[in-house]
Amino acid sequence: MPGSTLRRTLSTLFSVTVLTVAMNACSSGASDDDRTVDFGYIGDYNGASLLAIAEQQGLWKKQGLTAHTKVFNNGPVQIQALGSGDLDYGYIGPGAMWLPASGKAKVIAIDTFTYADRVIAQPGIKTMKELKGKRVGVPEGTSGDMILNIALAKAGMTTKDIQKIAMDPSTVVSSFTSGKIDGAGIFYPAIDTIKEKVPKTEEVASTKDTGDIFPTAFVAGNNVPESKNQKVIEVLQQANDWRKQHPAETLALTAKMLHVSEAQAKSDASHVETLSTDDLVAKSKSGEIDRWLRKLGEFFVRNKQLDKNPAPSDYYSGDLYEKVHGG
Repeated sequence: MPGSTLRRTLSTLFSVTVLTVAMNACSSGASDDDRTVDFGYIGDYNGASLLAIAEQQGLWKKQGLTAHTKVFNNGPVQIQALGSGDLDYGYIGPGAMWLPASGKAKVIAIDTFTYADRVIAQPGIKTMKELKGKRVGVPEGTSGDMILNIALAKAGMTTKDIQKIAMDPSTVVSSFTSGKIDGAGIFYPAIDTIKEKVPKTEEVASTKDTGDIFPTAFVAGNNVPESKNQKVIEVLQQANDWRKQHPAETLALTAKMLHVSEAQAKSDASHVETLSTDDLVAKSKSGEIDRWLRKLGEFFVRNKQLDKNPAPSDYYSGDLYEKVHGG
């Protein structure tokens, strides 16, 4: 799909979903008050675990902050909410990293590595080639879109070889389980929901098989002051180390926040690799995080989501992350 068409499609998606969120949210929008934090997240282990810990451990209060969290169904919509001032902070997966890279937000912290993305197909469809000409649903601009594009390229195909249908994650689930689509670029835990109704769902492609690094991240709106970012990074770093040291307790807290069972949270977390804050700081200083982001940027340029691959320092606040950690 040409870059301009993709951007128009995403713009429409953003507008519709942000409207829905605005109608359902309890808060009227992000506050300019430095003591209030409006934080978006996706309802999975990656997006919710640090926020669950921060609340339970009183980490916001220690920084003199009050946090209001809002759940979203994907990263791109959060970026739109940051731009409109409805959020101060959000969480994105690797497939949405092109949006901060295009200047729409700042990455303030790397969260995890995720390997939860798959191209799935109806029972009996075992390869990407067998999806040729078939209906494939995908939340555009997300990591589901990313794995679909990776898998198509590996199979020597493009989006012209399938009937690509843009839909939000919940619609992917309902459309796949009802047989309205033949395949999907989607992610866990949504795939768990699908497999409950279609147990013989095929996993045609996986981020696990690529050998690449797929970082998730926390992002800030471009107009959020650095002083506020510094406090929020401190909270995220403390929560990150607590998560690393207390995996079982983290599963319980995350399950409670997401209103799912601990078994479901554990299944979701099985697709995630966490790092200590010391590790993340070291990888920031060494330039390793920059290399991950550059490689993602190359992918986004190839897929016409970015016109050019910017320097990670243009949108990743690595220096601030290191400074907050004391190094």
